[in-house]
Amino acid sequence: MPYSKYANDILDISKKASDLIMEYYNKKIDVRHKSDNSPVTDADLAANDLINKCLAELTPDIPVISEENTEEQNKKAAENGIFWIVDPLDGTKSYIKETGEFTVNIALIENGMPQGGVVYVPAKDTAYFTAEDGYSYKQIKNSAPVKIEARKPDGKNIVVVASKSHMTKSTEEYISSLKGNIEIVSASSSVKFCMIAEGMADIYPRFGNTMEWDTAAGHAVLIAAGGLVEKPDGTALLYSKDGFLNPFFIAKGIS
Repeated sequence: MPYSKYANDILDISKKASDLIMEYYNKKIDVRHKSDNSPVTDADLAANDLINKCLAELTPDIPVISEENTEEQNKKAAENGIFWIVDPLDGTKSYIKETGEFTVNIALIENGMPQGGVVYVPAKDTAYFTAEDGYSYKQIKNSAPVKIEARKPDGKNIVVVASKSHMTKSTEEYISSLKGNIEIVSASSSVKFCMIAEGMADIYPRFGNTMEWDTAAGHAVLIAAGGLVEKPDGTALLYSKDGFLNPFFIAKGIS
């Protein structure tokens, strides 16, 4: 199933969800907690409803897996060989803290691999996306999209992008094992993948828990920019796993 057929529509849906999130962002943020004690807001739920509705209209035969859908809905959707995977508001904690570092994530998965997707940054009105031509682009507001590409490391200087709030001992040990001049840059949500995709960073090691909807869209953008995401043993990070929990992984640009 070629993602290119839906590329423009998914970008448009992401933009609509982003605009909706910002309507809530400019009001008092209402915070509740789910059964796992993770926070959820009206913006998460409203964006999820909008995206599910739009995807159902666009591709009625392709099911949707989303962080805010029920476990039963997600399990049923995963039985299909192809599905959309959505995080309607990735970085809810950052959204609550009003840091601006949160995203809308939508990706198409087929046979366990991302085929394309969009990472939209609402507070910056910026999109990272795979286009009809199969390449990745960055678009800021209404400006012309700019093609982005992962860079080849120079062998001396390595920019590592990571999250300070999720910096585990294993992640620190991995970073310490890298050779060269290491610069660590902090970023939130799936923007970390996009920083590598646009050549602003070289590697994103994640030795901590993530869910498939956290990574799929960023993974898609990075692949189309020439990068990759793999497990520490060098095998590819795949999707539609039991429980949708990712193993540790390393996202990087051109080797």
